[in-house]
This record gives sequence, structure tokens and C-alpha cells, in this order.
Amino acid sequence: MRTPFIAGNWKMFKTTKEAVEFASVFRTLYKDTDVKTAICAPFTQLAALKEAFSGSSIKLGAQNMHFEEKGAYTGEISADMLDEIGVDYCIIGHSERRQYFCETDETVNKKLHKCFEHNITPILCVGETLEQRDDGLAEVVVRIQMREDLKTLTAEQVKKLVIAYEPIWAIGTGRTATPQQANEMCGLIRSSIVELYGDEVSEEVLIQYGGSVKPSNATELMNMEEIDGALVGGASLKPEDFIQIIDF
Repeated sequence: MRTPFIAGNWKMFKTTKEAVEFASVFRTLYKDTDVKTAICAPFTQLAALKEAFSGSSIKLGAQNMHFEEKGAYTGEISADMLDEIGVDYCIIGHSERRQYFCETDETVNKKLHKCFEHNITPILCVGETLEQRDDGLAEVVVRIQMREDLKTLTAEQVKKLVIAYEPIWAIGTGRTATPQQANEMCGLIRSSIVELYGDEVSEEVLIQYGGSVKPSNATELMNMEEIDGALVGGASLKPEDFIQIIDF
């Protein structure tokens, strides 16, 4: 039985002061449940949030990292730096990284390997554009991403992976895939894992839906058979909204 996992992705929002204020309110609302929870925050907030969430079951995630251990990569953050803070998760291959910062399946694959080297659990994002969906290519695109992104990962590594299906056309647009569309694509992702690694591995992998998840649609999405959780954007910025999603 897979444990539901809901993670907030704050993107480029909040100062450290605002993040700590969020944490203070959120901890008063949050009750330990059977739902795993994490906040994926900007780099500048991670150390403060680690301290703010200390003693709770709320986990901490980063939004990106470099695949090299160290070097002349101005502006980048290494897995070792995240490991030192005590980061639990790292979002890898978010569509905004792919679209705006030249992320490719090759660099995503390298980052996944680096995460596992440092015992950081990756949240791998895959998904199609509206044009690709309208052209009937959604399944093809996601299957290719899965094959290329997971290249040379071991079965034991893939078992620990979190995968977020994020239709690019539903991120930050207010549009949401229907629960049936989301469920279908999460099922496709699981079938891709079956093809690559077998049934036993596929049963272990947590598959989230991400794309304008909010309190009003969380219950229906989370009750779909193939959806194990959510990667939440804007609705994770307010503790009262985020807790409603966690309490779906």
C-alpha cells in the first residue's frame, strides 16, 4: 500500500522571513496523518525551514540542483550543499526548468543519479504541452521522457522515486486536467515503469499529479486509483489552503 505524498512547490516566492512565518502557522494547523508532506522552497529558505520544521514529520525539498559535485558553475547548487542542510527531496526536471532554463532529458538523468548518490529523493516531473496533447502525442511524449530520464537507474533506485505528472498546459494557468485525464496519464507512467523495470518496482513508485491543484479539486483528484499524491504550486503558499489539500 503506497502512502499518499503531497508536496508544495513554492517556486520563486517568499522571503526567508515570510517562509518562517508560514512554517509557524502551518505547524499549528498540521496534524500527523497518513499523508506524507513536504515543502519545496527556494534555496535561500531551506536552512531556516529545516530549523522551523524540526521535530515534526514535515519534510523539506529543494527545487533544483546541479549534477556535478562541485566546480566553476556560477549560480548553481550542488547535492552536497543540499545534503548538508538536511534536504529530503529535490524536484528534478520541472517543466519550467525544461522550458526556461534549457533542461533536457540528459541533464535530468544526470541529476537523478546525483540525488541518489546523496540519498536525496528526487521528485521527477514529466508531462506534455497543450500542442502535444492536441496532436495526440501526450502518451508518446511522456513515455519518451520516462525512458530517457530513468536511463541506467537501478530497480532499487526507481522504487524510491517520486514521479509527478504535470501537464504543462495546466501549470499556473488555472486549468486542471480532469481527474480522469490525470488518472489515465498517471496510469500510463506506471505502465511505463512496468515495461522498464517490472511489476514489483512499479508498485513501489509514488506518482503525483501536479497542475493547478487546489482545495476545491484535491479530493476528487486524490481519490483516483492511479494518483498517489500531488505536487502543489500556488495553493501551497497559504498554510490554510495547503492544509485543506493535505486533509483531502
